[in-house]
Order: sequence, then C-alpha cells, then structure tokens
Amino acid sequence: MKKYIRNIVPVAALALTFGLASCVNDLDVTPLDDDRTTDYDINALFTKCYSVLALEGNEGADAASDIDGMDGGMSGFVRQMCNANNLTTDEVICWWGDPGISEYCYNSYGPGHPMLNGYYSRLTTAINFDNTYLAAASDHDATMTAEVRFLRALEYYYLMDAFGNVPFATTPLTTPSRMARADIYEWIINELNEIEPLLPAAKAKKSTDIGYGRVDKAAEYAKKGLDSDYRLNTEGKGGWSAYQMLFMGDNGETNAAYEAILPLLADGVYATGYANSFFLMAATFDGDMHENPNSPEVTNGTSETWSGYRARPQFVAKFFENTADVPELPAYLMHQIAGDDRALFNNIGHSLSTEDNTGFKQGWGIAKFNNFKTDGSIGHGTKYPDTDFFLMRVAEAYLTYAEALARQNGGFATGDAAKAINDIRSRANASTKERYTMDEILDEWSREFYLEGRRRVDLIRHNKYGGSNGYNWEWKGGTKNGRNFESYRNIFAIPANQVGGAITQNPGYPVN
Repeated sequence: MKKYIRNIVPVAALALTFGLASCVNDLDVTPLDDDRTTDYDINALFTKCYSVLALEGNEGADAASDIDGMDGGMSGFVRQMCNANNLTTDEVICWWGDPGISEYCYNSYGPGHPMLNGYYSRLTTAINFDNTYLAAASDHDATMTAEVRFLRALEYYYLMDAFGNVPFATTPLTTPSRMARADIYEWIINELNEIEPLLPAAKAKKSTDIGYGRVDKAAEYAKKGLDSDYRLNTEGKGGWSAYQMLFMGDNGETNAAYEAILPLLADGVYATGYANSFFLMAATFDGDMHENPNSPEVTNGTSETWSGYRARPQFVAKFFENTADVPELPAYLMHQIAGDDRALFNNIGHSLSTEDNTGFKQGWGIAKFNNFKTDGSIGHGTKYPDTDFFLMRVAEAYLTYAEALARQNGGFATGDAAKAINDIRSRANASTKERYTMDEILDEWSREFYLEGRRRVDLIRHNKYGGSNGYNWEWKGGTKNGRNFESYRNIFAIPANQVGGAITQNPGYPVN
C-alpha cells in the first residue's frame, strides 16, 4: 500500500457544549436530545476527533468512557490496537486471566471476544465524531476539514484491516451500509487523494510548536516523510539511547519529536488514561524490573507495574544468535550483548520459555516504554505518564520505502532500499550490510516496531500469520510448539452484538 495512512491538540477543554452520545453499536448514534443537535463548540469537537484515539473519555482515566456501558481501558484505541496486533503474534504473550487474553494469545478469538468489541466500538465511535464534525463544520476551515477527513480515513483503514467488510457511513445519524473490503480500500485512497492538497506541508515539530499532534502531508505518503525535515532521532541524551528517547516521558520535547509524524498526546495530569502509553509501560513491567541507567532502583517512572506482557522466545531470538548464552541483565545493559539498542529486555529471574504463568516470570520482560525524562526531571503526575504514543513515525516510512523497492527488485533490498534499512539499524548501533531478503526485512519491522500495534499486519503481508505457511511460534494456535491456524482468522470476527441488518458475520466464524 503506497499510501501511508495510519494528532491531539491540547485537551484543556474536551467537553462539547452538549453530551454527544456514543454506544456499543454501529455508526447509527443518536444524540441525547434532538433539540440540541446543532449547538456545537466547533473547536472542542475538532479536538475530540483527535483525542478519541488518545483518551478513553473527556474527563480523565477514572471518568466515564466514550463507549456507553464499557470500561474505558477495554475500549481505548492504543491498548486494543496493540492487544489485537501484538498478542496474536510471535512478539508477546500475556498470562492474565482477563476475558479475551488467552483467545488472543492462542489465536482462538471469535464473535464474543470482549476486547475486539471494544476495538470495533472505539473505531466506529471515532468515525461518528468525525462525521458529526464534518456535518456541522465542513465549511468552517478547509485545513481542519481535511484533517478530520484524514482521521476518518485512518479509522476506516484500521476497521477494514481488522474486520474486513465493515459498516460504512459518511454522515451522522444514518444507518450504515455494509461495504466490501476492496471497496472501502478504494474509498480510502480516493479520500486521501482529495484532501492531500489541503493538508499542511510536511514539517517536523516539537510539542512547543504549533501543530504538534496534528496531521500533515507526511501522514499520507512515505516519500513525503522521507523528503521532509522529519528525521530519525540519532543522538542519545542523558544516558538514554536515541531509540529509547522515542518512548520516554519527554519524547514530545526532545529531538525524538522530530521523528513523530502522528503522535497521540498524553499528560500525567491533563490527559490521563489507562489505555494509551500508560498501558504499554504498566503491562510490561514487574515491580522488580529496574531499567533506568541513572537510577537503577526505580521501575518505569510511574507507580504502576502489572506484570503482564512478556516476550515470546521467537521474538527474543531476532536479537541473539544463541539465547541460551545470554546472561541475566536489566534492559539498560542488554543492548551490549545484543549489539542492538532496541533489545530492551530484562531477563533477571525470567525464563525464556512461556510455558506457564508461574509468578508471571515466564518470558523475558520488556522495558520499551517508560515515563522517565532525559534531563532527570520528574513527570507531571506520579501515576499517569507524559509519554506520547507515536502512532506514525518516520522510521515506518524508511521501512515502507525499503520493502516497496525490494518487492520491485525480486524480493531483495539493495541500493537505496538497503540504505534505508541500514539507516534504521545504524541508529540502533546494529550491524549493517548491502543486501536484505524479505524475511530479513520482516524481522527488521519487528525489531523496530514491537509493541507498537502492527506485527499482525506485517505477518499477514508476508504470508506468515493464518493459513498453511509453516511459520510457527510458541503457543501459536494454542499449542506449545505452535501450529498453523485457519486463514480466515487473518480477519477478526465482527463482534456478535454488532451483527444485524446490513452487517453480517465474516466467513469462518459462527453466526450466533
């Protein structure tokens, strides 16, 4: 896909002038009171179109969710995107007993999966906010309209990728039709072509710059990102590597921000949530993981450690020729053995195998996301992080460009394609070479983007997810050594409570 689709403005006033309702159903969402359907604060509604992807609701982590009848954490976009696209793959596993976790980890998900329902509902609700803005204010500002149309196309992309043939509507308060996957893909491409001239020019920004957290032309095309002043962060700071800086509490304030094409903003006081970057640090850390090279006694920079996500051995092996020879080390030293700054594993007291959940020490710990700051200062809050989630960053443009050229070159990355990969690897102080195979490119996607919500998509594109492909990992398909599972599971089931009318269940899954 040549189009590069996949930012929030400050969230001091997220509430609309009336309570716009949203529900665990399709795009047919009814306001609380028909007499108030035209009284909008346009700027607040515009902000909501961004913040619905970053936060669970309008008033912080412990307040009401945008999705009626559903816990905010269960429906938060980043959390459920990563659950759906990482727990189902060779990267990570989780032994929590929450409904839906084991079904993800064993690739046995179906129509009753609660987290898929949350993911589906978050996306359709976000689309409804976009439709509402466009119906109320499409003539207000051409650039703002183009941005909201981009967000809607992005959300339809995620919906299409996960669920295939999905509900489709471009106006609020209308019963959606069912659009086939190929047709919605074509609609997305046409939509992006129409709005591209109206988006701001591609320009790298920090949080102190106007427009940080909002889309520009680099969000559409990989090449526009490569040719702009967006750039890889290549210099570490304060004892932290350049790669680590992308996932820290001041990533919007340091040069790491210049890599962020589409950041979803977080703040430990003013933009709190359980389902954004906070989830990715709390879920991966134990209370005895100490990963700050400057203060070894602290954990992840928040007060929460949930002992959940663990690296599967096949993912660890992408960094080491022989995992059995790796000594016990914290994450801030593991890179020295791996020869790659991205190997942010803690294996102290952890087994490599994920055979059972004894003490939640099965599988190496991962210490990628944290709330520390490169200057040693503390976060705005003691529980929730200031760490923005870079939903799109320029490294993705590098690898997209490299893979596209490799596919045109018989499956090998050489020349400019190899250089793009080498730029990524050099930033991580990893070795480089002049030629990469498609399997090596796929491995590079994993090393660079683990826990960023895209591994399932990459495996499917390389025919290594569902179907009789023979690529296995521990607990794939629910067996210890892994097994092939049905190709229909490349697309998730439509949640059971969303099926009805024009919306039908995907092939292979039970109708009821």
